[in-house]
Amino acid sequence: MSVAVDAGRLDDVARIEAADPSDMLRQVASSAAQIREARAATLESGAVDVLARDGRPRAIVVTGMGGSGISGDVLAAVCGLGCAVPIITVRGYRLPGWVGAADLVMAVSCSGGTEETVAVAAEAARRGCRMLFVGGADSPLSALAEQSRSPFVPVRSAGQPRSTLWGLTVPLLVAARGLGLVDAPDGLLEVAAGRLEDIAHRCRPSSETFVNPAKQVAAELLGDIPMIWGGSETTATAAYRFCCQLNENAKYPGVFGCLPESDHNQVVAFDGYFAQGGAADPDDFFRDRADDAEHGLHLVVLRDSEEHPQIRKRREVSVELARARGVAVTELRAEGEHPLERIATLIALADYVTVYLAIALGVDPTPVATIQELKTRIA
Repeated sequence: MSVAVDAGRLDDVARIEAADPSDMLRQVASSAAQIREARAATLESGAVDVLARDGRPRAIVVTGMGGSGISGDVLAAVCGLGCAVPIITVRGYRLPGWVGAADLVMAVSCSGGTEETVAVAAEAARRGCRMLFVGGADSPLSALAEQSRSPFVPVRSAGQPRSTLWGLTVPLLVAARGLGLVDAPDGLLEVAAGRLEDIAHRCRPSSETFVNPAKQVAAELLGDIPMIWGGSETTATAAYRFCCQLNENAKYPGVFGCLPESDHNQVVAFDGYFAQGGAADPDDFFRDRADDAEHGLHLVVLRDSEEHPQIRKRREVSVELARARGVAVTELRAEGEHPLERIATLIALADYVTVYLAIALGVDPTPVATIQELKTRIA
């Protein structure tokens, strides 16, 4: 696949529209509406009452893949380390051996037909686990919910599973709220929706690069190798999501990291081949100049208002070390008070950044042809 890199596309609305034929930017802009619609759908399904009736589970296991699986990570981050029960996400075909009737398994699939998710959900049902199903209506997942007499929350896709994050996550949050595991009243959900609308306005296609935060970051990353670091439960999840969106939207690599762990391994890359663009020895007269890279590592640090004091120190020193070695650094701050607000603002900004990066690269952000080919070849 050849790409035509042109950051100038980002300041031309007509060229943006032409480069985004499946309207991924519109899908990203639907996030606030997803929160409101998913909240209503969850309450209408009766799932909260069914789950609350049996009390608090021993553990919550969210099973999902890709854009659906990240909903479990968001749930865990919003509930936080102080949550009364552990929350884990299973990405694969098998349910951990310790999961049983005392646990709640939340099966999430935007299409309702993701083979790994259906396999794990079926195993959970056989073990007699408490269940919540979230995903596409009239699907294998909804049929499994009916067979196991478990609550099912239908979700309307925004277009792509990765664009339907809040439609898939809010049912989990509302269910956790009903179990007394998170303080997320309707007012907070509306505040989060409002913040997503604000970011959609600031990052809209007609907003020029010099005032559009997402276009600015996309232009900064263009051609670089991004290392995306978080330093808290919320920023670590947002950093992982950022990398996934780089992969799927921009068809671009991204290296995920989280402090303090990254300071025990990834930080050493600041002294490596890519730190200053992988440039060859400038005194080597016989080197091939065509191989000289103009770009290298780019550290993107996601900052949170609730960092451990030592994490803050590590972040500050890591940034100093990167800059001293010629590594570009971009710092992005979470907005809001509640963890839901903070993670939502970081995820929303990253979603826009990755779509604009795709557009600047001349890459259609919507298709995931390689994933489809892989599914066809293993079928």
